[in-house]
Amino acid sequence: MRSITQSRKLKNVRYDVRGPILVEAQRLEALGHKILKLNIGNPAPFGFEAPATIAADVIHHLPEAQGYSDSRGIYSARTAVAQYYQAEGLTDTHVEDVFIGNGVSELITMALQAFVDDGNEILVPAPDYPLWTGAVTLTGGTPVHYRCDETNGWNPDLEDIESKITENTYGLVLINPNNPTGAVYSEETVKGIVDIARRHDLVIFSDEIYEKILYDGAQHHHTAKYAGDDVLCLTFSGLSKAYRVCGYRSGWLMISGPKHLATDFIEGLTLMANMRMCANVPAQHAIQTALGGYQSINELIVPGGRFYDQAMLADKLLNEIPGVTSVKPRGALYCFPKLEPEAYDIKDDEAFALDLLRSKHILVTHGTGFNWFEPDHFRLVALPDVKMLEEAIGRIAEYLEEIRL
Repeated sequence: MRSITQSRKLKNVRYDVRGPILVEAQRLEALGHKILKLNIGNPAPFGFEAPATIAADVIHHLPEAQGYSDSRGIYSARTAVAQYYQAEGLTDTHVEDVFIGNGVSELITMALQAFVDDGNEILVPAPDYPLWTGAVTLTGGTPVHYRCDETNGWNPDLEDIESKITENTYGLVLINPNNPTGAVYSEETVKGIVDIARRHDLVIFSDEIYEKILYDGAQHHHTAKYAGDDVLCLTFSGLSKAYRVCGYRSGWLMISGPKHLATDFIEGLTLMANMRMCANVPAQHAIQTALGGYQSINELIVPGGRFYDQAMLADKLLNEIPGVTSVKPRGALYCFPKLEPEAYDIKDDEAFALDLLRSKHILVTHGTGFNWFEPDHFRLVALPDVKMLEEAIGRIAEYLEEIRL
């Protein structure tokens, strides 16, 4: 009989956040070991709950959420998203510019499938959230990674971006605030990236899911504000992180810029939306309440709030480990520390993460899993409470002391 094999399209697709290291963690758990999982930005397991008003609204609308909705999303949710961006200064945003999806992840895939032809190149940051690289690859496109500069707060290197543009380059991805680095890009950087897209006629894909998780006065700049009416910008965001409802899978895509030049693309995106019928209807009812109600996220991102205190503690403890440097996160939920090569001779960072897991029962994700160029970083999720973070980073410090040169 013929062997059943995976599609060749998956050859260069990786998603190491839930990859082989997680499989090994599950094996160890089955043997009775307790694993501290610092690999996924999922607030619920760490005691973060959705605002009660959001859950109540979803429950209230369940009787009317049993059928399919408009494939683009229910009207109230799309209106709420459009009004949110209008209040942010993007006054030309309308209901028809908004698509609701099963989280940002689904919308990324849909948008790239509607946009990318075989051989098209899409510029993607390194490090990146690996879904972007994988989704570009699955569409038949080629992800081209531009370098973010660790010495400049992990802001993208504008010269490196421009140097990698070819006649086959069609789009450019931003992740701001950034996963995995915690960077929040400066206004100068965002403007510079938009200017590059303008000069080279590129479509911008702006992943802004962490836009409300900002620390110490950091300011998030919507890419669409600077793209204006002459650069097509697709802005992605949703409820998962700021409203602690990852399981609701409630995200959106907003289209701005010269929409009259993108009617064919928008038709294709609508086709993709129609083919999956619609997003989860009950969860769509959370959007209007979330965006219009009390913003409880603001309590979590200031001193005394868990997101803030845990991110700052993680950064402090990591930087206290000899041979480890970490750029303080200005947003999001992660630290992306560097293992200095003078202190640690790591040739394979996946093997490093596996060995850390087996010896100390701490689960992190290796840096090359985020398409970073060298095996000298790892990502740590700063969601556990203070006590658990101290325990986890203490174990990491013990392990690194054992392997230090």
